[in-house]
Amino acid sequence: MAKAPKPFLLLQTREDDRTQSDEYRSTLQISGLPANQLISYRLEQQRLGKVDLRQYSGIILCGSPFTSTDPDEEKTDVQKRVEEDLHKLLDVLVAEDYPFLGACYGVGSLAIHQGAVVDRTYAEAVHAIDITFTEDGLKDPLAAGLPEVFKGFVGHKEAVNQLPDHATLLATGQDCPVQMFRIQQNLYATQFHPEMDFDGLAHRVRVYKANGYFEPHEVETIIANVANEDVSGSHQVLRNFVQHYSAGD
Repeated sequence: MAKAPKPFLLLQTREDDRTQSDEYRSTLQISGLPANQLISYRLEQQRLGKVDLRQYSGIILCGSPFTSTDPDEEKTDVQKRVEEDLHKLLDVLVAEDYPFLGACYGVGSLAIHQGAVVDRTYAEAVHAIDITFTEDGLKDPLAAGLPEVFKGFVGHKEAVNQLPDHATLLATGQDCPVQMFRIQQNLYATQFHPEMDFDGLAHRVRVYKANGYFEPHEVETIIANVANEDVSGSHQVLRNFVQHYSAGD
């Protein structure tokens, strides 16, 4: 009898319950996992503590209302605690070369942990962009079944300005040169959102309209402009991660 696959651990930081629920919904649908194979943990609600990595196939970290490059004096106690927990977790994941996929907030978390320069030089407005695999990216398992260029949703205040030498650049964008990278063999991060569908983007644009990503009066225009964008290629990155690292007990 085939062994049951281990679930994936989804780390979330959304303080709004509806946004957290919608993020879980879209990640579940896009990944193709059954509900019992994607376990949500809300970092903003409680400390992470020690994670028994043997219980999971991999860890996924979604986006966040937090911005890593905010001055420390402007960060809430919750944000500081979340960053501390993530740093401790990444110490372990990097040491173990453990399967990890960080999206948006996850790209900054992994990059800062690894000594990259993260700043606001390459901020991107909320829209769908062309993402281009590098030669290394095209050879990576997460690129399976994908063309060299595909579309994905972005919208961020900060991004990687310079990767450390030991990181592998997997994908680039016209306005933000680091769209996807890998540390060692199994830790990935994407600036774009492989876990976000149109409904999720529309929801978050409305929820975070006052968070400085755009002018509040632009909400409906932004939503209308991306309504017909095909971002299925970015979704395949998430599915490839899940399929590649699904493991039995």
